[in-house]
Amino acid sequence: MTRPNSFDYQALLACGRGELFGDGNARLPAPPMLMFDRITKIADTGGAHGKGEIHAELDIHPRLWFFDCHFEGDPVMPGCLGLDAMWQLSGFFLPWLGEPGRGRALGVGQVKFTGQVLPSAKLVRYEIDIRRVMRGRLSMVIADGKTFVDDRLIYTASDMRVGLFQSTEGF
Repeated sequence: MTRPNSFDYQALLACGRGELFGDGNARLPAPPMLMFDRITKIADTGGAHGKGEIHAELDIHPRLWFFDCHFEGDPVMPGCLGLDAMWQLSGFFLPWLGEPGRGRALGVGQVKFTGQVLPSAKLVRYEIDIRRVMRGRLSMVIADGKTFVDDRLIYTASDMRVGLFQSTEGF
């Protein structure tokens, strides 16, 4: 089976509607919680650990929703949204591989914030390196991620875990 190695914004929206991986399977969040505009690269080889990688981008505009509310008079993108973007991308990897189920973030080993995204920025870039893919009763991906603003590293996350579940009742 040939899988696409990139996705434009319309394909990401289709994923959010459940059209990309089928009914009952993983979806990306809909805007405004979808935290990237395109996936520029996805591969099941390569990356820092040789097990796969994902690259995505978010175009920054001063009118993005979070700048109006975080913080009033001192606008900045919440760091947790950058972390969530890295979880979203890590979770996208499993259904892209063909794994069924609904995705849920399960944890992260360590997160570091060393910079910020301001309305004057132009581009946020995410790089995800897959550490491990587990398949069985629970499909899970373990990945490391980096977030860059205008090519400057600002966030890192290690051991991000996302699982796919057949049922999320009681989760």
